[in-house]
Amino acid sequence: MDTVSRRDQPPVKRFQRYDCSDGCPVEAALEQIAGKWKGLIIYHLMEGTLRFNELSRRVGTVTQRSLTKQLRELEMDGIVHREVFAIVPPRVEYSLTEKGVLLRPVIEALGKWGTEHAR
Repeated sequence: MDTVSRRDQPPVKRFQRYDCSDGCPVEAALEQIAGKWKGLIIYHLMEGTLRFNELSRRVGTVTQRSLTKQLRELEMDGIVHREVFAIVPPRVEYSLTEKGVLLRPVIEALGKWGTEHAR
């Protein structure tokens, strides 16, 4: 964990300055959505259900392995729903769960902040 140094005080770990005796809610939230591609995945799934290759094209330069890993983590955290259709060839679709849909205002706020503070 990163530390924050102050001249007159010993270094403290990040989030240690806040009352996190029961766990830090910000840290808990970021733990679920932090990842190089997770924000983009959630952003694109806000538009609706997408198949793996559609999502891969929209996200950009992500590798298949990285996208799969991030989708699995989002699925384990209950943010993304994965539906497999037993047809030939197999079809897999991804969508946001109810929990994932609740992230819409967070993602939109991040987008607005990013637009206002872009370099």
